[in-house]
Amino acid sequence: MSRYFRMAADHPTGDEDRAALRWVCHPASTGAKQLTVIDATLAHGQGHSFHSHPNQEEVLFVIAGKVEQWVDREKRILNFGDAAFIPAGMVHASFNAGEGDVRLLAILGPSVGDGFEMIDMSNEAPWKSLRA
Repeated sequence: MSRYFRMAADHPTGDEDRAALRWVCHPASTGAKQLTVIDATLAHGQGHSFHSHPNQEEVLFVIAGKVEQWVDREKRILNFGDAAFIPAGMVHASFNAGEGDVRLLAILGPSVGDGFEMIDMSNEAPWKSLRA
């Protein structure tokens, strides 16, 4: 496997609680120090609940599907081609708002640890009650 060319069939995969992840670029696969790129799939009815990345900015780009995207306390429905910018430390969440799978390209920088750091905020106020 090349560090410079990332073929779809060669991507290392991981499975978070509710998302299937394909590592496009991160320290272990490319030696990247400034970029982590993840191809994430959210199944119908699933999501990545409220969390933050304290030392990383993030861009989420919708490749397929319909996403209920939260950035801080603001919610938007995103479709193919739409994107969201999340400043470092900002709480955010993504939920599948459609019938089929959602595919997101998550781009974080700089790389931290294995690629990203995350703090779960889903049980903290006000995040735990925003979708109620």
